[in-house]
Amino acid sequence: QVQLVESGGGLVQAGGSLRLSCAASGRTFSMYAMGWFRQGPGKERELAAAISRSGGSTYYSDSVKGRFTISRDNAKKMVYLQMNTLKPEDTAVYYCAACFTYSSGSYFSEINDYDYWGQGTQVTVSS
Repeated sequence: QVQLVESGGGLVQAGGSLRLSCAASGRTFSMYAMGWFRQGPGKERELAAAISRSGGSTYYSDSVKGRFTISRDNAKKMVYLQMNTLKPEDTAVYYCAACFTYSSGSYFSEINDYDYWGQGTQVTVSS
């Protein structure tokens, strides 16, 4: 089992940056592909970025591509989301999620692929 705890959210002006962190518990963190999802006000939860177990494969939604960077440190059991050039439309609760997989090079894009979720961290971007 994996427990996930996000941190790093907050209030930032448009054009600013934030770095989200996700700390995982459990001995098998390296067996999980990871994702960062977000849910804005009145919107459905959507995938922002995903990363494979090895960290060698990543995925970004069109809305964040070129601005956000997902990374992971398996030794520290951490996943990060560096968010640059933030826009008001990035305002959302951001969730870290884990997907158990035997594939070291695959990432996953569907909500139902993920087995464990964090509680979320609020990101608010003011204009």
